[in-house]
Amino acid sequence: MSNTRSLPTRICKLILFSVCAATLGAVAQTCVAGDRPNVIVIYTDDQGYGDVSHLNPDSKFQTPNLDRLASAGMTFTDAHCSDTVCTPSRYGLLTGRYSWRTTLKRNVFGAEKECLIADGRMTLASLLKSNGYHTAMVGKWHLGMDFPGDRDSRDWTQPVTDMPLDKGFDYFWGIPASLNYGILAWFDGRHAEVPPTLYTRKKQNKIAISDYRIMPPYEKEMLRRGKGAERKGGLEIAPDFVDSECLTRFTDKAISWIEGKADDARDGKPFFLYLPYTSPHKPVIPIEQFRGKSAAGAYGDFMMETDWHVGRILKMLDREGLADNTMIVFTSDNGPETTWKKRIELYGHHSNGIYREGKRSIFEGGHRVPFLVRWPAKVKAGSQWDQPVCQTDLLATFCEMLDSSLPEDAGEDSFSFYCSLVGRQAKGPRPPMIHHSFIGDFAIRDGKWKLVMEGKKQKRALYDLESDPSEKNDVLQNHPDVTEKLVAQITEIVSSGRSTEGAPQPNDTPWWENLVWMEKW
Repeated sequence: MSNTRSLPTRICKLILFSVCAATLGAVAQTCVAGDRPNVIVIYTDDQGYGDVSHLNPDSKFQTPNLDRLASAGMTFTDAHCSDTVCTPSRYGLLTGRYSWRTTLKRNVFGAEKECLIADGRMTLASLLKSNGYHTAMVGKWHLGMDFPGDRDSRDWTQPVTDMPLDKGFDYFWGIPASLNYGILAWFDGRHAEVPPTLYTRKKQNKIAISDYRIMPPYEKEMLRRGKGAERKGGLEIAPDFVDSECLTRFTDKAISWIEGKADDARDGKPFFLYLPYTSPHKPVIPIEQFRGKSAAGAYGDFMMETDWHVGRILKMLDREGLADNTMIVFTSDNGPETTWKKRIELYGHHSNGIYREGKRSIFEGGHRVPFLVRWPAKVKAGSQWDQPVCQTDLLATFCEMLDSSLPEDAGEDSFSFYCSLVGRQAKGPRPPMIHHSFIGDFAIRDGKWKLVMEGKKQKRALYDLESDPSEKNDVLQNHPDVTEKLVAQITEIVSSGRSTEGAPQPNDTPWWENLVWMEKW
């Protein structure tokens, strides 16, 4: 372990200031904005960088509608989710703050949990709502909800609280979490359309690799065996819930909601839709019309179905005359599930592209994700941005787009890329970005350098991503000066509660065990 672990904090801060002063000065520049487009954020689940045919010339399936977003907008080739699994990535996307600053230091939530987004914290939805937008979420939440009663005494006539409608969204239709967690029902606002009064456990999925199904028949009594949520009595489920209907229902509801706001949008009151799909996360269950259509098994078929639903959104925008002034952001919550290994073996399809590993990993395949932005009125068709961006950056980007400013206690890890997006002079390179793994390991990215910090199972390693994007060659021993600078930077970013300029902000907890290179505070 490096002896920089004991480096006094004041020296770390001095080093950080000296190496970042020029960059921070550039960030202080302004970019005149004031635009108010409609905004749609489409968020897929476990989709790897190589699962967009535009990004993967050797893909074993085609994604024509995602490719259309790329050809008509901007492709970000070095874009990252803020974590490598569902719950923390969604927190980072919506709040512009790294989730490891909260009480969630590793793993994910189930369905029933105090919402990770604290009351009063700014989100994409609350920012846009305060600027006159209609706001909606349709799809998978997975950030915690408060359901009425407990498993032995549910009262589904009572409302669900601590959920999307309490975090800036005017409208919510969707499901609480991933399908391997209860509670599974179609929620319209604070109530399930059909209450989840039955129970089930996972069933075998015969068409996909190492997979399961959530499908009838369901049971009237609690189940007393199984794993995870099932061990506690089985998954709570509504009689009308079937896993394969998620994408169709979500897209139908999204289209219906936008159509209901179309007149307002044309009259100058824009809308914001957050559309987190459940694909291609397990269960991999493409509907019949897509089965057997790809050369990558059921997973490829499922991605083709996902692409088709994105196409349905695009057709609706064209039909309503809304496409030109609607910004679509398409990205994924993390890299591909571990079945990516088997897809290489069976089909020659690399869901992680050229990158190392996948979901849960601190390496690039775990957090480098597709990121496409189409906004015909402002974004140059076929453009490309090759500098690092993080999903936490959306909050500051939307804020600058609206010619607004973030308060000190919001978007602590969010840097605007608005100028780059619309073809104006960029503010300089993005300051350092922090990566975080499923088990709580850290890495820091600054320019071409990525330093993976030591953890319980991980040794410290340094990679030059410019010459070695696949992270095959650890050059730690060759660059002690780079390592020292990066250690100082990550130490300051963690301890100060923010990556951005401004007054230090508190993390939600004191020092925790994954910060093995830092002194306790």
